[in-house]
Amino acid sequence: MSSSVKSSLKVGVTGGFGSGKTTVCRVFSVLGIPVFSADNEAREIMNSPELISKINSVAGKDLYTTGKLDRQELAKLIFNDHDLLEKVNSIVHPVVFEYFKKWTMEQSAPYVIMEAAVLFESGAALLVDKVLTIVTPVEQRIERLVKGNRFTREQVLDRIKNQLDDEYRINHSDYVIHNAENDMIIPAILRINQALLNLYNGT
Repeated sequence: MSSSVKSSLKVGVTGGFGSGKTTVCRVFSVLGIPVFSADNEAREIMNSPELISKINSVAGKDLYTTGKLDRQELAKLIFNDHDLLEKVNSIVHPVVFEYFKKWTMEQSAPYVIMEAAVLFESGAALLVDKVLTIVTPVEQRIERLVKGNRFTREQVLDRIKNQLDDEYRINHSDYVIHNAENDMIIPAILRINQALLNLYNGT
């Protein structure tokens, strides 16, 4: 890369389970901003040959009997075992971070986005220049996720309980988008997009 080419700003987008991160990132994509989904990458990586033996080793059993990771079984194992969760994360997160760094170098946009549910918890916040948090009232998040029978109310509440609260995220973010039912997210996204373009251009 030529030294005269300015590298892209890196923006982390996070929010609680069901807050609408993916929807917000889709709008940024339409604006021409490249989006790296850390969660999707982690899912892919966990099925890669170099990680299978490591994950089986810390889990103490074969989680790949079908050739792909048994995500439900892993979720059961780590649900009440924080130590095991940390071990799995310590295997997966560094690989995701390396992918992100390589991917960023291939982009030419003024800024790029890393969408990550556990941006702060994983340490990924240290890899980005700015953080945007999506905030949605808990009841609306539950309603969205239960609709279509994807999750039960209890499953959603368990996930939310195991994540950082909105207050922490807001206090550690540069930008916040409120994504409740009556909130207008498009104007908020356009404002943030302009602020980031100005930052990149030094204006």
